[in-house]
Amino acid sequence: MVHCFVDRDATALPSWLEAFPQARVARREAAQLPAGMGVLWCRCRPEENLATILGALTISPSQIIVILADEPDDAIIADAFALGASGCCNTYAAPEVLRQVALVVQNGGLWIGQSLLRRLVGSTSRAIEARAEVTADTWSALLSERESQVAKLVAGGASNKEIADQLAITERTVKAHLSAIFEKLGVRDRLQLSLRINGVKL
Repeated sequence: MVHCFVDRDATALPSWLEAFPQARVARREAAQLPAGMGVLWCRCRPEENLATILGALTISPSQIIVILADEPDDAIIADAFALGASGCCNTYAAPEVLRQVALVVQNGGLWIGQSLLRRLVGSTSRAIEARAEVTADTWSALLSERESQVAKLVAGGASNKEIADQLAITERTVKAHLSAIFEKLGVRDRLQLSLRINGVKL
């Protein structure tokens, strides 16, 4: 998978190249984007307009767009998805996080900020609780007891670290459980998992 970082200046941050040593970096105004499948990481600096940035690029339908926001907030995340991006994260995210973002979006998932995810999950959970007629899903029958515990905590908006602390396991074990849960339930990411557990049909 080709990774191309597009910015006002063709200068890569060290974290970008640490995450993807073979990545290309292109200046927006003269960007020759790679053809075919790939992830385009488009940086949005403070006071820049995201629609203008993306509108100036020739993007193939097969290419996945991830927005790198210098000042990420819920508004820019919402704009990113409205404009067709598959993810939005902090420009200065650690290499490990960038690789996690890539893994999620390459597998068809969406990557959104933790704060927005928690609000979405919380809103969904409250809406479902308010519906007395909601019937129980059979998802828990497909999971082990520990996987069910992890899934319920994810549905409540808990991070991997919070789950690890609450269940007295390592974050690596939490990730392993999540991988198994995603596969067993046929969901792609935490948001889909939360919706499934909270009774929303996908």
